[in-house]
Amino acid sequence: MTGSDTRGLIAETGIVPKKGKGQNFLVDDRVAERHVGYAGIAKGDRVLEVGPGFGILTRKLIEASDDVTCIELDRILADYMRKTHGDRIELIEGDAVKVDFPPFDVFVSNLPYSVSTPIIFKLLDHSFRKAVVMVQKEFADRMVADVGSPDYSRLTVNLFYRAECRVREKVPRSRFDPAPRVDSAIVEIVPRPAPFRVLDEDMFFKVTETAFNHRRKKIGTSLRSAGLIDRDADIPYLDARIEDLRPVEIGEVADAVHLSRMRAETRS
Repeated sequence: MTGSDTRGLIAETGIVPKKGKGQNFLVDDRVAERHVGYAGIAKGDRVLEVGPGFGILTRKLIEASDDVTCIELDRILADYMRKTHGDRIELIEGDAVKVDFPPFDVFVSNLPYSVSTPIIFKLLDHSFRKAVVMVQKEFADRMVADVGSPDYSRLTVNLFYRAECRVREKVPRSRFDPAPRVDSAIVEIVPRPAPFRVLDEDMFFKVTETAFNHRRKKIGTSLRSAGLIDRDADIPYLDARIEDLRPVEIGEVADAVHLSRMRAETRS
């Protein structure tokens, strides 16, 4: 598929690409080939694609697997996918942030920036073998950032706790039509056991979210403001900032918060 092909489909379907929906369509078939190739799909794999657009990835996915499901929000694009691929795909028309994901082994998507964060967090709540996603480069930088980096974030910590994550390649904005304002990157996510243990995972994620919501504040200030600890609680790293703690150290904070709250409940 080329830019002229995409422009022809835009004219044919009457769709008006919307920035709010992140409708920048990949037009480089070689990039699409590599994107799908990174997923290592077998014929029996259940594949889930979010936001297929005009199907540049979908056509390659149905060559690789006999079980492909696509979730598409835009009615015009959903109709196009039905007419083009028929029963070779299972099509779910709806908002991928809200609809239930079917069981899947491999996740492949060119994710709009506006939904990248909720989709990645939703993805991590499912069991799968591998995900390969195209995201804006700045988002990819957050996915794989090192501690202390401006890109280090709640997203970084959640991904590190649950999966191996690496950037496979950067994709220039010229490979899309309409061209977005920034470059993109293809990122591979492979779930694995957590590299460290915590006493309560919900508390670990809560502490991570609370502290990163106020990343410039000291951790103690953030946790007290959120009502997670008392003023005299014995918690490590209270004078540090979350952006300076490695994930395992955030785990230590979360364990101490969990134990402090357990003791408080026992006293009451």
